[in-house]
Amino acid sequence: MNFRNYLFISAVCLSIAACGGGDKKPAVNHSIVAKPVVMAPFRFHKAIEVSPGQTYDVVSWGRGSTQTGAFAILHSDSSGMKYTTTTGDLDGTITDVYNADMDLDGNPEILIQSKGKDTVNYARVYAFEFRNNDADKLDFPKLTNSQKKGYRGNDNFYIKEGKLIREFPIYDGNTAAAKPTGAKRQLEYSLRSNNFTVKQLSKDSTTVDNDKPAVVKQAEPKKKQTVSKSKKRKQAETKKKRRRRRG
Repeated sequence: MNFRNYLFISAVCLSIAACGGGDKKPAVNHSIVAKPVVMAPFRFHKAIEVSPGQTYDVVSWGRGSTQTGAFAILHSDSSGMKYTTTTGDLDGTITDVYNADMDLDGNPEILIQSKGKDTVNYARVYAFEFRNNDADKLDFPKLTNSQKKGYRGNDNFYIKEGKLIREFPIYDGNTAAAKPTGAKRQLEYSLRSNNFTVKQLSKDSTTVDNDKPAVVKQAEPKKKQTVSKSKKRKQAETKKKRRRRRG
């Protein structure tokens, strides 16, 4: 048997071994498929399809720091074969992206939520409305002084009935030693003519002395002074004596 025939017979044997084995079925791998890892310098990716052929890929990237970087919204209009990019500076890290039509004008809004940290775990929202292939940047309102009272971050955002809802736990102060009160502040954001309006849905209660309701004491009415009959007689006799002396 020459060497060429030997190779041919070996290949046939290997083929039979691979295809044979009776009725044995290949083992099924029931392990959970891991989520694709975003490779550096990218940190985040989420694809949002608002309608057939209209997809917005939101990515963030940056090297050397996890608290600063940049983001991009990659709009793919596959039906019109048009592709546009909207970019911006990023404060913190992206935690989620939301899609809505808050003003019901038929144009989608892409809302990017990021989480940063200084003395508190604060939240940032980068908002854009897309008209065809143009992006309009929307100014997301900052918390007012009353809304920031007891705020230490840990925000939760979600879309409900076309509105953006924001809620976060309330602390008994704004310092690092502050403790949660167990209450939450809930805000509702609406959009009209590309301007945000905000309304507080929750009611903050004011309490003192270990969460006991504050009680305002009313002033007690003054008691009327009463004079006894004997005292009245003495006062009358004293007046008579004074008159006699003058007379």
